[in-house]
Amino acid sequence: MVVTTTPTVEGRRITAYHGIVTGETILGANILRDLFAGIRDIVGGRSAAYERALSEARETAIGEMKDRAREMGGNAVVGIDLDYEVINNMLMVSASGTSVTIAG
Repeated sequence: MVVTTTPTVEGRRITAYHGIVTGETILGANILRDLFAGIRDIVGGRSAAYERALSEARETAIGEMKDRAREMGGNAVVGIDLDYEVINNMLMVSASGTSVTIAG
């Protein structure tokens, strides 16, 4: 499945729009506590443990969004937006876009 932040897929024609799709992941307080406890792995101002958790959360949210796009009959998601929010000591990662069918 093609996923892109752009409104179109270069060289491909959108033949149908199926609607908005989303995917969300929430990292709970225990995850954040564990991440902050692992902050000591920081090298050069970066925490590998925190980056891994964010990457996994992002991929999960995108995966859920793609699953919902498939359920709607799409074979691509365009206009993807990724958001990160902290809510009551929990981290939420959300992905949203438009499920479409592209030709070619």
